[in-house]
Amino acid sequence: MEFIHNAFSISLIISSLLVGGLSIYIAFKLSDSTRWMALTMFLMTIWGFFYGLELASNSLDQMINLIYLEYIGISFIPASWIVFSLIYTGYKKWLRPLILIPVFLIPVTTFLMVLTNGHHHLHYSSVGISNSGPFPLLELEVGPWYLVHTFYSYIAFLLGTLILWGRFKNADPLYQTQSIFLIASGLFPVIFNLLYQTGVIKPFSEIDLTPFAFLFTYIILGFAIIRYQLFSLKPVAQNRIMESLTVGVLVFDGNEKLIDFNPATKQFHLDPGKIKIGVAASSLFYDNEAIYNIIRNVEEKIILINTVKDGQELNLRVKSIPMLDKTSGFYGVIILLDDQTDQLKVNKQLRQQANDLIQLNELKDKFFSIISHDLKGPIFGVKELIHMTQSNIISKEEFYTMLPEVSKNMEQVAILLENLLAWASSQLRGEHIQIQNFNIVTLLTQQQKLLDRIAREKRIEIILESEEIIEILADRNMIDLV
Repeated sequence: MEFIHNAFSISLIISSLLVGGLSIYIAFKLSDSTRWMALTMFLMTIWGFFYGLELASNSLDQMINLIYLEYIGISFIPASWIVFSLIYTGYKKWLRPLILIPVFLIPVTTFLMVLTNGHHHLHYSSVGISNSGPFPLLELEVGPWYLVHTFYSYIAFLLGTLILWGRFKNADPLYQTQSIFLIASGLFPVIFNLLYQTGVIKPFSEIDLTPFAFLFTYIILGFAIIRYQLFSLKPVAQNRIMESLTVGVLVFDGNEKLIDFNPATKQFHLDPGKIKIGVAASSLFYDNEAIYNIIRNVEEKIILINTVKDGQELNLRVKSIPMLDKTSGFYGVIILLDDQTDQLKVNKQLRQQANDLIQLNELKDKFFSIISHDLKGPIFGVKELIHMTQSNIISKEEFYTMLPEVSKNMEQVAILLENLLAWASSQLRGEHIQIQNFNIVTLLTQQQKLLDRIAREKRIEIILESEEIIEILADRNMIDLV
């Protein structure tokens, strides 16, 4: 192969090698979506490098062979741009066979059409050499498939641009700057190609300046990615974080217009369909003046809202966070919506459990008080009687004389203990009151017998004036303990 280099070919070859080196570095050093941008740059390298060699060629066969290599890049650059746009904006789930097949179908067909053009002339209807310029140039007459590929390329770049703009037009200014830079890198070369196709800019009637525009743009883009880490803070990261939050997040600009929100927000609003980008805060919260006021007043504040959604009570904790700029001051407010319903229920249960523990502690004190007061005396009396007998303070005859009285007292103590245990058991089960009909005289008679010895020692006489049956409605165990 013989080449006669000129300013056009040399500039293309050098810039192509530079972009190629940048694309390889980016592909191995940076993230997934940026690698697809690196692939787009590398495909542009192939086009630019071999087009530079074509401009330095002086034979038709050599130029045609170089066109075959150029179309490795030309055919697939539009498809690579679409894939990059989808991955960078977080729409990776769209990259299914149903989408990828039509995206890559025309590029593959175009490449095959170019390779077999000598048989059907559908891509180029005629191919020749023009010597009207300062060096030999390939003179081409386009065929119908060339127009199909050109139309597809414009649609692909336009679609990728719309995906980028639609995703980030209302994003943070930092991300908007990144998106504008990306959009410019896609549209600027396309505009040059449109001017070439229409003949407005076409040096020497044949030279295509589109590769020059692409390479110039990608050199700047490549250095920006490496030097300033242009896409290290991808907007998609912000969106993924927003989507993973269980707390509702609403972002309003300085004009009280909604510019961003996460999916969790819709579960807290009474009318989820109204939550749309661009809706006014006054319209979104027309039925909740408290929330609208903290947006309008631009203050950091926390309020609690009680409402009902789908027949269920909803307790919301609403927090507002003003967004302040160092130069222009206020430029927005963030509203956080957090469902506190379950937490409030847990707090209520904890308070109830604390009250139950207090009541159980009081029950314990009552239990030991009763044992100390009503059981200690009779039991200690029996103990003292046994001790006096063993110490010969009283004789066996005196002991046997006292034994029936002791037996009667212990029987009454057993009844009291049984009632006490039954009452304590009911309290522990939470059965605080068991209302029933019973004869109060029978209960009083039992208590009289239990207390008779203690009363006689204190010279107190207990008299029941009525022995008739008197039915009452009460808790028997409670009355017995009293």
